Amino acid sequence: MKAHTIVVVLKGYPRLSETFIAQELLELERRGFDLHIFALRKPTDKARHPIHSEIKAPVTYLPEYLHEEPLRVLKGWWASRKKSGFRLAMRTFLADLRRDFTRNRIRRFGQSLVLARELPSNIQWLYAHFIHTPASVTYYAHMINSIGWSCSAHAKDIWTSPDWELSEKLNDAAWTVTCTRSGYQHLQSLADRVNAVHLVHHGLDLSRFPRMERPASSRDGSQPDDPVHIVTVGRAVPKKGLDTLVDALALLPQNLHWKWTHIGGGELSKPIAQQISRLGLTDRAEMLGSKPQEFVLQTYRDSDFFVLPCRIADDGDRDGLPNVLVEAQSQSLACISSPISGIVELIEDGENGLLTPPNDAAALAKAIETLITTPSLRARMGEKGATKVEKQFDHLSQIEQLVTLFEEAGVKHIGQEAAQ
Repeated sequence: MKAHTIVVVLKGYPRLSETFIAQELLELERRGFDLHIFALRKPTDKARHPIHSEIKAPVTYLPEYLHEEPLRVLKGWWASRKKSGFRLAMRTFLADLRRDFTRNRIRRFGQSLVLARELPSNIQWLYAHFIHTPASVTYYAHMINSIGWSCSAHAKDIWTSPDWELSEKLNDAAWTVTCTRSGYQHLQSLADRVNAVHLVHHGLDLSRFPRMERPASSRDGSQPDDPVHIVTVGRAVPKKGLDTLVDALALLPQNLHWKWTHIGGGELSKPIAQQISRLGLTDRAEMLGSKPQEFVLQTYRDSDFFVLPCRIADDGDRDGLPNVLVEAQSQSLACISSPISGIVELIEDGENGLLTPPNDAAALAKAIETLITTPSLRARMGEKGATKVEKQFDHLSQIEQLVTLFEEAGVKHIGQEAAQ
């Protein structure tokens, strides 16, 4: 018996940088939920992770720009205007537009009209990933069609959205989940209901990232033909702090031998590459661009430790708890990062990694030098990190919280229907 459908609204799908979303979707399908993905834009990544091929949900792409598919938008408006919730959605949109008079706001409403018309006939719930643009489209469509909805909030979407908009969505949605304690506390402070927000860490599929028992290493940066391997995975965007990392690498003693590998795309890839060249690090640093998950996993296993010196960007954007840190820790890698957002929920300074202030190249260089020259410390921190991930960040325990929230909202799945 087929369950009624949950429509999942995403900004883009599939995306290499959002494996945590793909992992969640796959687990919901395994629990018997019937999903249909609606994405606001088509994929920009050329590669796909294997997990994307395991997800069975059909995908519908909404018009990224309204002028490119005017007939779809017109049909959406024509169908929506006849529905009882259209006037409420229109009033809400106009109120939002007065406070945020932008093309993006207009695009959100146009996409919601298309979504409202093209929803599958057996839909029972709307679920948005990210509380900014995808949640706005979902919010308006929920009003038009009078369908329940909920939201998953993460990092940039929380910290770059105005409080008035967050508050209104939080108070309207049945529930919102978020992945870090700092995000949870901020969102809960803006909500009227006590249980409007729930803390649910992403977790990691440990069957895809089985713990690696690292052989003892004496690599300490003293041998030119056996350099210490440092790895960073993450998009080259301001909040990742890669410019600070390159500056820190340039401050390391000249007699230390190391190699740094960066995996990830991003708008700052070219400037960072130019910085590497300008600082004379070309023979020690490589930027590989985006790579599939299998390649990333093997790189973790071939490396000695992981660095990601996150910061709060000028526009307020910041990471929550980067999934790559959890991945690296699962492979017994000591990690260096910054004490912001949810990172402190994973990394305890001096225990399973080192934390240095954001934008402090000198402090970061000292931490990197410490891990390069002390293999025993790397090993001890890596083991503690892997143990913590196994105990606290197994995705199976986290997904159960999400399933419970759906069930409490009355969202049915195949397992329930079969039992009935």
